[in-house]
Amino acid sequence: MPREIEIIFQPEGKRVAIPRGVDLLEASKGTGLGISSICGGKGVCGKCKVIVWRGRQTLGALTQQEARHLSDEEVEAGYRLACQVHPQADLVVEVPMSSRTGRQRLQTEGVEVRVEPRPLVKKYFFKLTKPTIKAIESDEDLLLTALEAGYGLNDLELDHEALRELPKAIRKEWAVTAAVWGGKRVMAVEAGDAVNRCFGLAVDVGTTKMAGFLVDLNTGEVLSVSSLMNPQIPYGEDIITRITYVKDNPGGLVDLQRAVVDGVNKIIDDCCRKAGVSRDEIYEVVAVGNTAMHHLFLGISPVSVALAPYAPVARRGINVDSARLGVEVRPHTNIYFLPNIGGFVGADNVGVILSTRILDSDEISMCLDIGTNTEVVLGNADGAMTCSCASGPAFEGAHIRHGMRAATGAIERVAIDPETFEVNYKTVDDSPPIGICGSGLIDALAELFKAGVMDASGKINQGLDTPRVRRSSDGLEFLIVPKDEALTEQDIVITQRDIRELQKAKAAIHTGAEILMRRRNIAEADIDRLLLAGAFGSYLEPESARLIGMYPEIPLDKVRVVGNAAGVGARMALVSEEERDRAEQIAQSVKYLELAAVSSFQEEYMKSLFFPYRDLNRYPSSTQLLNRLGRVMWSRFQVS
Repeated sequence: MPREIEIIFQPEGKRVAIPRGVDLLEASKGTGLGISSICGGKGVCGKCKVIVWRGRQTLGALTQQEARHLSDEEVEAGYRLACQVHPQADLVVEVPMSSRTGRQRLQTEGVEVRVEPRPLVKKYFFKLTKPTIKAIESDEDLLLTALEAGYGLNDLELDHEALRELPKAIRKEWAVTAAVWGGKRVMAVEAGDAVNRCFGLAVDVGTTKMAGFLVDLNTGEVLSVSSLMNPQIPYGEDIITRITYVKDNPGGLVDLQRAVVDGVNKIIDDCCRKAGVSRDEIYEVVAVGNTAMHHLFLGISPVSVALAPYAPVARRGINVDSARLGVEVRPHTNIYFLPNIGGFVGADNVGVILSTRILDSDEISMCLDIGTNTEVVLGNADGAMTCSCASGPAFEGAHIRHGMRAATGAIERVAIDPETFEVNYKTVDDSPPIGICGSGLIDALAELFKAGVMDASGKINQGLDTPRVRRSSDGLEFLIVPKDEALTEQDIVITQRDIRELQKAKAAIHTGAEILMRRRNIAEADIDRLLLAGAFGSYLEPESARLIGMYPEIPLDKVRVVGNAAGVGARMALVSEEERDRAEQIAQSVKYLELAAVSSFQEEYMKSLFFPYRDLNRYPSSTQLLNRLGRVMWSRFQVS
């Protein structure tokens, strides 16, 4: 019997197994994704457009219906009609928002830090005296003389683009605005007074999600925001898979660099449209991302990052001409990518440290930027240390049977009655459930733990008197939502295998935190602030996360959610030269710890696999809870 094939629907990451020959529209119906199809799958309405990311070469030619509804550009981009595609092999497919209802929730906001706008790009308005036959001066000399006389700017260079603009701009009114970068070069010349039209873009290039912020460089105000899933996902859901793609494919680096730049260009389009700004009015771009994303965006091979001793190609901040990268803003605009700290701690973490002001305070802070790779920072004004934990994509829903990203219909909150085992839940947008996202998974683990459904080792208790605990082909599972309540054709469950995947993810984060605390000789009681950053950190329930041991036992009143702190750091570096200098200092001063080189890593990781941690003496609140429940013999997990 031929094996079933796997279809992955992005951006939610929903996976379905289907027999060969079933069309994509039919395959999607069990997922609750809601692909539009007014004609009922006959290919008449053309509403069920999807983009085939991976496996395109295994598909047949376009049908007549597809040829009728798809433009040449769409065909080139990989669009097909879901009702007309009958896969014969595994596929990765994107369901664009135009083809469905619902929305992906992407975190863009962060705790704002007000800085005085002192951008590298500044505009100057001045009037010129027309040259005469007795006093002939070149346009260039007129411009440079006026800038020196009026603003004290000397030894300036003119970009080629500025020289091309110069004759037309000057002769229109003999009053012009010059855009000067870094007090060194004139990058643009415009007719009239355009001082108030000076914009920049900050972009957070995440492994899974990307966010862009269009900023008024004169005021520091954010004018518009845009976000999307990283277009590199088809090449791999995590960094290591993408690096492997680069290593194994001659054109792999070009593919990934082009994909991420295309994503940035889409963000630029969206931000400009929302704010009524032209691309040509963007005079600088500042970007952050982890070390691998830094390299990929800049077209630098990241292969060394994945090989011991995990050394990056570059650490310092990099300035590069937009034209060299293909970023579609004003010609020859400067793009600055913040510096990296180490192989797996990149510019995004520098942005987090910059925006949270960890190094400016005597208070000891621990910061977790939770994601596919979770960065942990611990320190204060006396110094800080950081590490990266390979937490993996489980919290994004990967490798979880009913896992998904935080989109419409995702279960984001879970509560289980410890007596009846009945489940209450909340979904994104209060829509019928179609799966469970990261915050819901953390809640589910904590509630299963509190209710005694699973023990400290993560094993489901099959002796409970409830039909919600049951056995399937994959072992024991716990029923969260029956299919008659869901917008799917399946019960939504947490399986034993799901628990193991989530265990490994939370253990990786806890291990990094524990090892940093020991290296810095800092105990839980010494920590004044626990900062949760990133999209996932913004939506998880801190009490649930602590209960399962995602981070050490730190009082909840010390927990602060700081949102997209990396994006805030990028904006700060965009509008302030001083903050940019501070970012460079952070990258040089913060110590990077490579966990793979720590001899106690494996032992600590094994302890962290337990819920909440093997040494319960370190977790008094959890011990009290478990003593009260009295369901499990916890003494056997104590470390003598």
